[in-house]
Amino acid sequence: MAAGTVAARSTAARTTAGSGPRARLCTVFALTVTEALASLAPSAPSAPSALSDPSAPSALSDPRTPLRAGAHRPAAHRPAASPCTGPVRPASQMTVEPCDTPARIIEKAARTVPTAAQRAWQEREVTAFTHFGMNTFTGREWGSGTEDAKWFAPPRIDVDQWMRAYKAAGAEQVMLTVKHHDGFVLYPSRYTPHTVRASPGQPDVVGAYVRAARRAGLDVGLYLSPSDGAELPHAWHARWVEEIGRKQAEGKQLSLPERVALDDRGRAPAGLGRFGNGSAVTERTIPTLVPGDDRAAAVRDGRLPSFTVRADDYDTYYLNQVYELLTQYGPVEELWLDGANPWADAGVTQKYDVRQWFETVRRLSPRTVVFQGPQGVRWVGNERGVARETEWSVTPSAVDPWSVLSGGLPNDSADADIGSRAKLLAPATKYLQWYPAEADVSIRPGWFHHPWERPKTPGRLLDLYEKSVGRNASLLLNVPPGRDGRIGEADVAALTAFGRSVRETYGRDLLAGGRAPGARPGGVTFDRVGLGEDLRYGQRVERFAVEARTGGTWRRIAGGTTVGHRRILALRAPVTADAVRVRVLGARAAPHLMPVTAHLSRR
Repeated sequence: MAAGTVAARSTAARTTAGSGPRARLCTVFALTVTEALASLAPSAPSAPSALSDPSAPSALSDPRTPLRAGAHRPAAHRPAASPCTGPVRPASQMTVEPCDTPARIIEKAARTVPTAAQRAWQEREVTAFTHFGMNTFTGREWGSGTEDAKWFAPPRIDVDQWMRAYKAAGAEQVMLTVKHHDGFVLYPSRYTPHTVRASPGQPDVVGAYVRAARRAGLDVGLYLSPSDGAELPHAWHARWVEEIGRKQAEGKQLSLPERVALDDRGRAPAGLGRFGNGSAVTERTIPTLVPGDDRAAAVRDGRLPSFTVRADDYDTYYLNQVYELLTQYGPVEELWLDGANPWADAGVTQKYDVRQWFETVRRLSPRTVVFQGPQGVRWVGNERGVARETEWSVTPSAVDPWSVLSGGLPNDSADADIGSRAKLLAPATKYLQWYPAEADVSIRPGWFHHPWERPKTPGRLLDLYEKSVGRNASLLLNVPPGRDGRIGEADVAALTAFGRSVRETYGRDLLAGGRAPGARPGGVTFDRVGLGEDLRYGQRVERFAVEARTGGTWRRIAGGTTVGHRRILALRAPVTADAVRVRVLGARAAPHLMPVTAHLSRR
């Protein structure tokens, strides 16, 4: 083996024999160890771990063991002996010790791996988002929280039609907005009057949605907004609306929350005034049983769990809702915690005890990944559905990820660089965690359905797929039903054509054998290249080049920085070649690449 070359730790090397005049096709990995690996000097050899056997995930990566009530969190990497000289074993969260050298910190980043639930989440590359609720009927994007529950009045809720549309797009998971910022709840919760229980027909939208998804073979996520306009304190709200009226009279510009509040003047928040009300933190029991509670016997005899927390009024309300969702409709695969607070600028804030939230979720539904939660998933940083060209799933934090939303990332995960060596080695870094990106975007200009809006074209959706899934992120594509309880025909047509395009382009690997479309004597023709890393070993590639061989000559056709779960490279023009190879030009440790693939777009 030539100096500077390391054998590929992958099953990727393969050859495919052609028939007749077709040349012998091959995929080659040339993993060159340059400045990155030269600079990586582990402080001690790593001891064998479960991840040495790819079929045996590490116990540290498996979230299936529930927490005890009041437990802190699953153990992060805490070496028993000397914290800065012992072996670095794979884990989903690592602690950066004061004595860690730069090389050891990079080694820890290279050995930070996903939990089993995170890995399964990353394999579900497309999730369909369903924004449906009070805003569907008021024509708003953000509600005030004072709306009348009777305004939510769909003549039908055709959830099976939704699932057919989502599956046509290739979605493998669906996500419903159970409660948006206005606080209206799409199931008959015991803890607020502002639910579908007060709507015509009392439809349990959550129950119907989850059942339809399971029938369709789709995984399920639920969105539960922490911010809640229906729970704003009533006296504060009345004073605030008066201030907004004076502001408008003075000709000053109003924010969106101010405009909707003024539109609904004369109406009080529809809840019980618990959000930011300054209530005391006291000992509470979850679930908090209500008079005539149908769960009382099951809680008493242990068929349903019960535990004690220290919380204020709103955190207790939120925990009770999490409990309802996960015990009545769960377990679910993802719980989405939106960080937006429309009323922060107005002076109302609610301090969340998110550690108790995360521990409650882990206890009730151990394999649920939490959006903005520890060892969960993170926001990509925009609402355009576009991931970074350099997208790391290992991110640093200055604080314990179990103590904050957004994993401790600054600027709400929106920075251009969140996982480079410079970020990992910054003096403030105290933790590393596996924290992959979710790229959210709506098929329409708004998140909720508005009849005057039109969906994106199939071509635009395919472009977003390549710039999200193809850049080491998951695509969260919102497709909102209308007031009639159905997804519009134009949306269904766009989703169907988009899903067909993905299957036609990426459903077949032209290097995998057989006579592929675009094949020519002397090779195959392609304009897309697919790469991936085996995430059981983490994310390690920092820079790479892709080369193709034509007529015995190798030439570079593409290159990039990160790979991760999946990297799709769109070539400027189709290439015909009889071999393709990947040269890893920089890495945090020896990379574990998946087989390279080649595809021809139908554009």
